[in-house]
Amino acid sequence: QVQLVESGGGLVQAGGSLRLSCAASGRTFSSYAMGWFRQAPRKEREFVAKINTSGGSTNYADSVKGRFTISRDNTKNTVYLQMNSLKPEDTAVYYCAAGQYYSGRYYPNQYDYWGQGTQVTVSS
Repeated sequence: QVQLVESGGGLVQAGGSLRLSCAASGRTFSSYAMGWFRQAPRKEREFVAKINTSGGSTNYADSVKGRFTISRDNTKNTVYLQMNSLKPEDTAVYYCAAGQYYSGRYYPNQYDYWGQGTQVTVSS
């Protein structure tokens, strides 16, 4: 069982930056691949980024590539999402998720545990 708690969301102007954190409970955090997803109003939850257990492999949605960076610190049981050059279309609730596998994991139903989400609002 893994419990996830996101933080770091807020209101920022376009072009600004935010860093989201996702703190995990349990001793097995390092054995899980981690992902970030987001959901805007009236839209489906979509993949943003993922990272493998060691942190040595990452993957991003095309819409955030070059602007967002996912990382993890297994000593702190925490995964991060650094978001730069934010755009109004990045406005959404951001969720972190944990799953047993990394390869090919781009859909919400492929992850086992979820946080409660943190709101990110980017004003124009």
